[in-house]
Amino acid sequence: MRIIQNVKEMQNYAESLRKQGKRISFVPTMGYLHEGHVSLMKEAKRRGDQLIVSIYVNPVQFIAGEDFEKYPRDMARDEKIADAAGVDVIFSPAHAKMYPEQYQTYVTVEGVTRNLCGVSRPGHFRGVTTVCAKLFHIVKPHVAVFGKKDFQQLVAIRRMVDDLNMDIEIIGMPTARETDGLAMSSRNVYLKDGERESALSLSRSLVTARELYAQGERDADKILSRIRAYIEGHPYTRIDYAKICNTKTLEDVERLAGKEVLALAVMVGSTRLIDNYVFGEELTI
Repeated sequence: MRIIQNVKEMQNYAESLRKQGKRISFVPTMGYLHEGHVSLMKEAKRRGDQLIVSIYVNPVQFIAGEDFEKYPRDMARDEKIADAAGVDVIFSPAHAKMYPEQYQTYVTVEGVTRNLCGVSRPGHFRGVTTVCAKLFHIVKPHVAVFGKKDFQQLVAIRRMVDDLNMDIEIIGMPTARETDGLAMSSRNVYLKDGERESALSLSRSLVTARELYAQGERDADKILSRIRAYIEGHPYTRIDYAKICNTKTLEDVERLAGKEVLALAVMVGSTRLIDNYVFGEELTI
C-alpha cells in the first residue's frame, strides 16, 4: 500500500493509472476508520482496478463550536485497516496544501442543502462539496463510493457531479450498523456510559416508521409524532430534526406518495448522531 501526501504527486500518479487504462475507484474519508468504511472500500475495490482512499479531516466543513480539534484521529490504525481492506493508495494531504494562504474558491450546491443539516450547520455543505470537488480533481477517480448514512451529503454530491458535468460515477451504499443497530460512525466513540441505549432510539425509531408505512400510514405528521415521542422518551436525547423529505429535492412532504426519506439528527448527550430510512427500501436492524 502506498501513502501519498503531496497533491501533485497524487495527480501525477492518478494520471499514470489512467494512461495505463486503469479504472480508479475512490472512497473519501475523514479517517478513524470503522467497518462502515471497510464496506465502502470493498465495494469500491470491486468496481475498479486501483482503490484510493483519502484520509483528511476537512476543516471547512466544521462550523463554529463543532468538534474539529477533537475529532478522533489515529493514522497508524487507519493504515492497518486500509491495508487489510485491499487499499492501494492512501491520500493524506496537509491543510496547507488543500487550503493554502489566500484560498478563496468554494463550491456551493444550493437547493438540496437548505433543509435538514443545512439549517443547523450553516456552511457545512459548502465545505463538503468544496473538498469533494478538490479531491475529485486530485485523485481523478472513475467511481466514488459514499455511505447512505449521510443521505443529504450523498444527494448534494450527486447534484454537484451532475450540475458540473463531472465524469464520475457516484455510488451510495447502505448504512453499516453495529450489532445492536446503531449506525456506524467515528463519533460513536464520544458516547458516554449510559448514553448508548438512548442512541439506539434512532435506529429503533426507523423500525417503527417502517412498520407504520407497511401498515398503510402515509401521513408524515402522524409518523413523525410517533418518532419524536419515542426518541424524546429516552434520557440524554435532544432532537435537532426529525423530518420526512422527498429523496431528490430534500423538501418536506406532508404525505408519502413516492420516494421519501425519514431523516434524523439527534444530540445524545454531547454527541450528534444522524440516521435515515428511505421508505419502501430494505432496513436491516
